[in-house]
Amino acid sequence: MNYHQAFAEELAAHLKGILDVHEIASLLEEPKYITHGDLAFPCFTLAKKLKKAPQQIAKDLSEKIAAPFLEKTMAEGPYVNGFLNKEIVSKQVIERINKEQESYSSLSLGNGKTITLDFSSPNIAKPFSMGHLRSTVIGNALANISEKCGYKAVRINHLGDWGTQFGKLITAYKHWGAEEKVRENPIKELFHLYVTFHEEAEKHPHLEDEARSWFKQLEFGNKEASQLWKWFREESLKEFAKIYDLLDITFDSYDGEAFYNDKMDAIVQELEDKELLTLSEGAEVVDLADANMPPCLIKKKDGATLYATRDLAAAIYRSKTYHFEKSFYIVGQEQRLHFEQLFLVLQKMGYDWAAELKHVPFGFILKDGKKMSTRKGKVVLLEDVIKEAIDLAYKNIEAKNPALENKEDVAKMVGVGAIIFHDVKNERQNNIEFNLETMLKFEGSTGLYVQYTHARACSILRKAPSENSLPDTGLADSHSWEIVKTLMDFPKIIEKSFHQAEPSVIAKYVLKLSQEFNKYYSHVKVLTDDTEQSSRLALVKSVTIVLEEGLRLLGIKAPKKL
Repeated sequence: MNYHQAFAEELAAHLKGILDVHEIASLLEEPKYITHGDLAFPCFTLAKKLKKAPQQIAKDLSEKIAAPFLEKTMAEGPYVNGFLNKEIVSKQVIERINKEQESYSSLSLGNGKTITLDFSSPNIAKPFSMGHLRSTVIGNALANISEKCGYKAVRINHLGDWGTQFGKLITAYKHWGAEEKVRENPIKELFHLYVTFHEEAEKHPHLEDEARSWFKQLEFGNKEASQLWKWFREESLKEFAKIYDLLDITFDSYDGEAFYNDKMDAIVQELEDKELLTLSEGAEVVDLADANMPPCLIKKKDGATLYATRDLAAAIYRSKTYHFEKSFYIVGQEQRLHFEQLFLVLQKMGYDWAAELKHVPFGFILKDGKKMSTRKGKVVLLEDVIKEAIDLAYKNIEAKNPALENKEDVAKMVGVGAIIFHDVKNERQNNIEFNLETMLKFEGSTGLYVQYTHARACSILRKAPSENSLPDTGLADSHSWEIVKTLMDFPKIIEKSFHQAEPSVIAKYVLKLSQEFNKYYSHVKVLTDDTEQSSRLALVKSVTIVLEEGLRLLGIKAPKKL
């Protein structure tokens, strides 16, 4: 039962013709103090309509409302405060979670419709750096959350597999590259060549012209340039696959920038046909002055198309292919203007679905307070970080629980979970400082703290005398009640997380549930043999179900033993 909705319905029954259920539900609050109950309805909006003081309205309403799920209602100044019946509500909530298991809190917002999510999108022939982590893990979490909300999620990895950097890379390979070195360690060697190019180009500017020439040859299908590009792309994808495997992330499409090469002329033609193109200093643009934006560049003076042209082609292709209801672009905040322009141009082209496109920006990962730069070689490789995190987790396990089974598997869950959680616990638009030691602490706001809480709860269940996971009675003590109220919030948390495109809402929630459970564990002897034992065990089981599901939505596994 949705008690928030049920309380609104009770109030609506006594406010017929004044406020409807939806209006009342939108006004409901959670009281600041526990002593003021679980739900509060402010009566200010009724004062004008009923020509009474809000305090009097609250007093009158509180005397009329009664329902089995309510222990009592009382007026607190201008508020009607509802106190839920702890025994009845706790039994219903715990039973529901134990029966529905991981399906608890699944929503039908999407109703089976499709949402596309464009995320990760590393550049070919460059290492998968920590800089790409944020898009990857935020995007994966949002895909999981979308599915939990009833959408069919299509995960798209829009690879950076085209552009002038390939002219630079081919130039570098021709000057300083060796085939056997590239075959031996593709990404490391290609990255080294990329950095070398920039170092040498500062001393010898003619290299930039050479790079432009090679890219032009690639665009026109030069055999040698095309073969090198394909080779660099294939080797890069093999390396990326190792990282996605470690993170346990999959994609439905790897169509990158190159995929849209043959689709851009049609976009330019469509813009021309719709009389949206104008000339500006020799370049073709869409004028966006009516929206106080700079013009959107479509075609350069030399005839070359730009990112905007490619992204217009991609959006239209995805709409025709997937018939999406919504489309998210999980791309850094520095691209904000690009997406504002992109969405506006699509609207000017007459595509109604452009209103459902959403840019999901995020801040930087910082190292010692500074942004990482691939061009200068100042980069922390994600694969190295993941492996180091797993090694550190393994050492921690060896020190704390050397007899643990499947230590390697658990270390991977903990190490990878630490990295992901450290990212998604932060509101995505904030910059975050990279610190591996902080991520792997058992205490504080870490993934390991949540995983350890889940493992502790599982340990209690293993010691239980029976497998019965349904409560015999309700639980009315204050420690249980805090957990029950937190568990009740899970569906609301998932919905909020989806609407805000903010995984940190769920990360903060699993931290709160872990804290409530650890408080409970320190005050209550769960395994005491009395009439409430089965109910306490069912509550513990509910916590394990919701923690595991909350972590899964974030892309993190929950070991049963730690």
